[in-house]
Amino acid sequence: MIGQLYAAVIDCPDPSELADFYGNLLSLSRLQDTGEFVVLGTRTGTALVAFRRVHDFGPPQWSAPDHPQQMHVDVMVADLDVAEPQVLALGATLLDGSDKPVGYRVYADPSATPSADSETISKSRMWGWT
Repeated sequence: MIGQLYAAVIDCPDPSELADFYGNLLSLSRLQDTGEFVVLGTRTGTALVAFRRVHDFGPPQWSAPDHPQQMHVDVMVADLDVAEPQVLALGATLLDGSDKPVGYRVYADPSATPSADSETISKSRMWGWT
């Protein structure tokens, strides 16, 4: 083994704001915060995701190939209709073209990064956050 994955790093205009959003969404703890770089992880100290400030950040645009998604995060929820108002209250935005009856929904996190939700065969639900 050459090395170990420390965390996935997401570029954004405001690391603290995005860390608050994902920390609340996924029940993660803030492990490190320099103002320019924030690391979230488990309560036992395992880093999972980090947010890095990019001053001239240009977010991807949902369903626009000339502004592609660099990554997305899938989040499983038991019921989309129950989870949606909670995630909207955290600062997410439901994006156009995300039909509610199909079993997945596409949202943007507070840095305007798109995401998609989908339903698995077991009827659990999935969110994808870009």
